[in-house]
Amino acid sequence: MSNVTNSDIHTHDLLPKVFKESLSQIAIARLAKLTSDRETWLLPPLVDLCARLREPGQQQHGTLASEGQAARANGFLHVVIPPDTNPILENGSLLKGLRERALEDGGIYLHILGALTAGLEGERPSNIAGLKKGGCIAVSNARQPFENDLVLLRTLEYAATFGMKVFFYPDEPSLSKDGVAHEGYIASYHGLQGIPWIAETVALSTQLLMVEETGIAAHFSQLSCKSSVELMRWAKGKNLPVTCDVAMHQLYLTDDNLEGFNAQAYVLPPLRSNTDQQALRRGLTDGTIDAICSHHEPLNATAKKAPFAESTPGISNLDTFMALACQLVRDEVLTLEQLVDKICLNPAEIAGIEADYARIGGAVLVDPNIDWQVTADTMLSNGKNTPFFNRHLQGRVVETFFD
Repeated sequence: MSNVTNSDIHTHDLLPKVFKESLSQIAIARLAKLTSDRETWLLPPLVDLCARLREPGQQQHGTLASEGQAARANGFLHVVIPPDTNPILENGSLLKGLRERALEDGGIYLHILGALTAGLEGERPSNIAGLKKGGCIAVSNARQPFENDLVLLRTLEYAATFGMKVFFYPDEPSLSKDGVAHEGYIASYHGLQGIPWIAETVALSTQLLMVEETGIAAHFSQLSCKSSVELMRWAKGKNLPVTCDVAMHQLYLTDDNLEGFNAQAYVLPPLRSNTDQQALRRGLTDGTIDAICSHHEPLNATAKKAPFAESTPGISNLDTFMALACQLVRDEVLTLEQLVDKICLNPAEIAGIEADYARIGGAVLVDPNIDWQVTADTMLSNGKNTPFFNRHLQGRVVETFFD
């Protein structure tokens, strides 16, 4: 079963054999009957290493039903969520119900990061044994700080005894403080409190040294600057057990997009300089950066209406993700095969869900050249907060084959 599509059409078949074998007869028959003179891509399901679906606790912005269905329609069958919900995800016995509702209401497989410290307060370890028993794939303190480096060290040592991977979102709060934009000309011109790039790299440096000391497996999410890529390159050169990802919007937007106090481009970590963006793209090409996440953060209509610094950070990214992914291939940042690694296969491996990923299977059909406009009607997410609003993009998921 080497090919499930009609060989007479322009379909690039990137579906691994194990996924072909899991397709239903209905899906196989549908794929065999595809007739089109347009280019299409057949990919395995997408895996998102960081999305906030807003439930529990912030249902005014989105729900497991709304965001799960948006994720599924845009090709994401597996979604990882951080622990900073309300309540915080620190009780392993409650997680099964959350996963079940995500599947029943949203049609997606939810993979949960448990709280690394109790209440995410950075003072003492959480009940990591209970979280592991409850099915957490890893633990994280999200973007919340630790009381001090000794707490970080002891907490990592404790997590290591349970074989738990740790997800980091590097940020040194004493340097980022109340910042809302990349520290540079744009922030200065607009009178906005800046966040220097070193706020990320100081934290990243410390965390990498802690990884080297404890031997714990770690993933670093949403890197945003050139020096972070260089540090990850150093860490991988030392064969440390580390991986990293970048949010899709960081590959296309810079702090220039904040001009005119554009709150739609307000996100944390902030959009940085063109130099940083080019370094992120190079890191993606050369393999230093392992994956691309959506960093999906849907918001309701009022969240972005306050003055820039008082508005809520976040970009709704599920609906635009594939179009931007297609552009990476057109721009020759990635080959199609590399793209599949970055948004499908590598994220599944990083999340430690390879067995379930293959067992559940599925396929996604993409038209990389279809032109569409980003509007409230074409966005499936509850959140319409995106700097790409009203823009014409190329590329979209046109069909999914999920049981």
